[in-house]
Amino acid sequence: MNPPGDAHLRTWTLRFMALLAAETRAQLAWLGERELETGAVVEEVELLCRLSEGLAERGVFAPESLRDLRAIGRRVAEIDAAGRAGLWADALATDPAWDAIRTPARRFLLTTPGARRQPLPRPVDPHTGDH
Repeated sequence: MNPPGDAHLRTWTLRFMALLAAETRAQLAWLGERELETGAVVEEVELLCRLSEGLAERGVFAPESLRDLRAIGRRVAEIDAAGRAGLWADALATDPAWDAIRTPARRFLLTTPGARRQPLPRPVDPHTGDH
């Protein structure tokens, strides 16, 4: 039996991977006027990749799904301090790392049961923190 939070973590991982898999144009539209820091996105991706290891151990994700999550985690870890500074919208337009992340994120969604049609996560209101 999986802990109750596993379903939430699975959903959040799938939605975040949907955001990473989206075309730059869709990512920028999702961001809208929000000023999301690149470092925060990197930290979230790193956390989700680490948590996914445990989710796979508990049967939430298939072990083969981890290949793509590990590839994403490695690519994100390669983003240096300068690449983590500033707004994600700017990094999406200038840092090829985000294009490289798109392919394994798409493959993860295509090979994970129930993940093919994940909506983008709801943006957080920067003023209230509400979803």
